[in-house]
This record gives sequence, C-alpha cells and structure tokens, in this order.
Amino acid sequence: MITLRYAAGSDVGRVRQGNEDAAYAGPRLLAVADGMGGHVGGEVASSAAVATVATLDHERHADLVAAAEAGLRKANQRLRELVEQDPSLTGMGTTLTMMLWDGPRVALAHIGDSRAYLLRDGDLYQITYDHTLVQTLMDDGRITPEEAARHPHRSILLQVLDGGDTVDPDLSLRDAEVGDRYLLCSDGLSGVVEADRLRHVLAEVDDLGEVIRRLIDMACEAGGPDNITCVVAEVVEGAGSEEPVVVGSANPS
Repeated sequence: MITLRYAAGSDVGRVRQGNEDAAYAGPRLLAVADGMGGHVGGEVASSAAVATVATLDHERHADLVAAAEAGLRKANQRLRELVEQDPSLTGMGTTLTMMLWDGPRVALAHIGDSRAYLLRDGDLYQITYDHTLVQTLMDDGRITPEEAARHPHRSILLQVLDGGDTVDPDLSLRDAEVGDRYLLCSDGLSGVVEADRLRHVLAEVDDLGEVIRRLIDMACEAGGPDNITCVVAEVVEGAGSEEPVVVGSANPS
C-alpha cells in the first residue's frame, strides 16, 4: 500500500506583520495558498481556500483531476460569497497549489505562483508553472531567469483565485513512486532560496519536520521578505502520517 508521510510549517518571515499564507497536509490532500489583499483580505482568502479544499481529504474520488478542479472552483466561489457578504474584502485573492492523492496516482491543480517540486532519484523538478508577468517575459525570451529574479514587476500575478468568473487552473494527473518527495511552497521560500539548495535539503535530511525547519530558516536567513510556507511529503510503502496538519492563516491558534 502506497501512502504519504508529510509535514508542514509556516512563518511570518522577517518583514511582514501578519501571515497571509495557509497550508494543509493530510493523507490524501496537500495544499498551499498565498493570499493577497488589503487589510485582512489575504488572510481571509488563503484560509478560506484551504478550508474549502480540505474536505477533499476525507473522500475517495473516482476522477482525481475532476475532483481537484471542482475543489479549486468551489474555493473560488467561496471567495465570491465572502466578498458579497463583506464588500471591504473586494480585491482579495489567493494562489492555490494542491495535490490530491489515491495510492500512486496524484492530481495536481495549480493557479498563481506558489510552487510544487518533485525530488526523484536525487534530482529536483519544478512541476508547476508560475502564472506571473516575468514568467511570460522569460517564455518570450525577453528576459533571463537572472533578470526575472530581480525584476521590479516580479510580484505581478496573471492568474489567482479572486472570486471572478474566469478561472483557468493548470491540471494534470501524475504517477508517484515510492521514495518520491514533494515540496509545495509559497514564493516566500522559492523566491529567495535557490532550487539547488532546496534540492540539497530535500535529498539529504531524512526527518520531514527537520526539512521544514531548515527550509524556513534558509528563507529567513535570506532576508525573509515574505511569509514562508511549505508542505513536504514523501511517498512510502505501508503506514504514512495520519493526522492532518494545518498551518498559517488557516490555523489561527
């Protein structure tokens, strides 16, 4: 039986006053959301999105991709309802990167610039696409990755969940292998820590809780300009983790 071991953590970082990130890790669902919006909008958006999709963790799904997409769209609808109830939340939004599991099969649903990575056989692969202006500029050959890292508009997102009518997430179905490790994170980690350093920690540190601690410490040491949230999961034979973990704005306590 293929299952998951997992851990999750979130930190406000060195600059921000509040935490607008949220994450969930459970036996069937991994999710990271990075909220944005004035006042408390970012916290509301990320926590609402994660709380909405968390229900997927408790169900079996015949079609993983369809279930993941439906969960993401339901989260978008939830944001619309919240803005209708409280117009001061107008303009809030959130990224959402989620993986829905059933044994060796996993559906990946993604919108925004949070990321998912796969570590397999010692190599690290980014398996999500950043829905950002700078990624588009790189695709067009107009800037280099080095220029993108310091581009003044690198925070501009082209797609998020915001309760609007147009939601076009990236969807895929993947096969997992025993020994794979997955990292889902907000750009508070991926934006300041190089991929090779992420790979080293994921490959060399066995304890997943320690992996989380080291990744957050690395982002803080790099200045911690944003909230830092990450979920790490390992595909294992036999018993995996059992209790869900909820962090960031989704876990106010």
